[in-house]
Amino acid sequence: MWVSALSSALVLVGSIVGVAGGSAVSQEPSPLAACPNGSQTGRNYVSAEVEPSLAVHDTQMIGMFHQDRWSNGGGHGIGVVYSKDGTNWKQTTLGSDMCDTPTTSPLNIYQRSSDPWVSFSKDGDIAYASALSFNSTNNFNAVVAGSSVDGGATWTMTAIPGSAFTQTNQSTDKNATTADPIHNKWAYTVWDTLLGPTDQPDDNPHAQAYTGPAYFSKTIDGGKSWSQAKIIIDTPNRQQTIGNIIVVDPLNDTLYDFTDLITTPNTPFQGTRTTESVAFVKSTDHGATWSQPQIIAPFNSLGVHNPNNIRQPLRVGDGLEEVAIDPSSRKLYVVWESSTNYQKQLKQSLGAWDDEILLTSSSDFGATWSTPTVVHHLDSGLPTYTPTVAVNGNRVAVTYYDNRFLQAGQTNALPTDYWVSISTAGGPFVEQRITTKSFDQLSAPVARGFFLGDYEGLQPSGSGFEAMFVKTNCDEPYTGTFCGPANYTGRVPQTANINPTDVFVAAIA
Repeated sequence: MWVSALSSALVLVGSIVGVAGGSAVSQEPSPLAACPNGSQTGRNYVSAEVEPSLAVHDTQMIGMFHQDRWSNGGGHGIGVVYSKDGTNWKQTTLGSDMCDTPTTSPLNIYQRSSDPWVSFSKDGDIAYASALSFNSTNNFNAVVAGSSVDGGATWTMTAIPGSAFTQTNQSTDKNATTADPIHNKWAYTVWDTLLGPTDQPDDNPHAQAYTGPAYFSKTIDGGKSWSQAKIIIDTPNRQQTIGNIIVVDPLNDTLYDFTDLITTPNTPFQGTRTTESVAFVKSTDHGATWSQPQIIAPFNSLGVHNPNNIRQPLRVGDGLEEVAIDPSSRKLYVVWESSTNYQKQLKQSLGAWDDEILLTSSSDFGATWSTPTVVHHLDSGLPTYTPTVAVNGNRVAVTYYDNRFLQAGQTNALPTDYWVSISTAGGPFVEQRITTKSFDQLSAPVARGFFLGDYEGLQPSGSGFEAMFVKTNCDEPYTGTFCGPANYTGRVPQTANINPTDVFVAAIA
């Protein structure tokens, strides 16, 4: 284990009332820009931040994200921003690989980091975090987890026992960490381990031979140590889990692990679909034993492409659910994106792909679930994607991206906006725009598609919500310095877009 103690620079964030476009919290230049890339393959987009996770406790906030995203997985490290008052921010890094650890650290063997997740303890005096640490050259990889006791300024991180692998066919993926709402020094981390012909945590899992069980570990000493990894959802060949996330009942400490459960028939060839379902397992003994998986609903997601150029894929949160629990009523909520044009096992034109945001809930501890309802859908058929959900009192908020302002035949940019829809007391969802101007998603780094993140951050805050999201720095009319293809190390010729994306926060009243 080691403690990161990089110098931090103050990042000022203006006070936001309601939804006012958001303010940038990631800072340029990148604190990890000097990290040597050595013999690594892929394109490194220095100063590209993507895929944020957010934790909020009273006025304390911590955000994490990929710093300097690679085209073929992960970033130089995990960027961290933290604030005592939600207004004044400082920046550091997590300390999860060789880019920001001393040579004496056990984590210094790893070249890259990915998939950050952060959660505050019950009392707010401990912040828990996890990430994936891995190599692109030999696929050494592990789930690293730990904690901070100074509000996110420094972190103590270690590899979870049983999560570290040194073979190219063993890869950890999509971790999530959740603090226990009853026991201050307890927290839980879940992930899947892909076993099969895949050579990076970000590789497409739909190969012809693989498995991907869900794993679980817990800490009961404030993140100083973590239990031996154990399987909580076992999967046979060509079946797997991905996107595991735990929520905890604040009254009786029941753990719910939600996942994308991929089961047979599974046909990985282009143009056909696997059987993917939103599912969960639960534990009533703090993770010692778990129920069998219960299917909630099919994903029916096709992904997203630029509607005006189907050869330009967008990498979004399809096939990943987001979850929340109401601490008062203990009602469970799940959101995901699903295509209206989905037809299982048929070869469908990319031009038919569109997604909408669905939500389901359970008021009886997961025994039954409501029929999925549409939170957001564009009648134009343009896509909407990467939803996140949070609950605060009698209000449920869902955030997402869409491309509603794209014009027919427009090819100079892909106008994209970030939105929130809020339902009060079970009423209809009312939509608000978070971004005040559309931004061009085609100016984002490319990682199996133009990439903002497989997920974004959303948490209850005060009487409202705090959103943390990524956008490009190319706003309409799309003529600024940071418009056009994102620059990367070694690109010939270099482009002016040397700061393609930043992380933003917005307070939602």
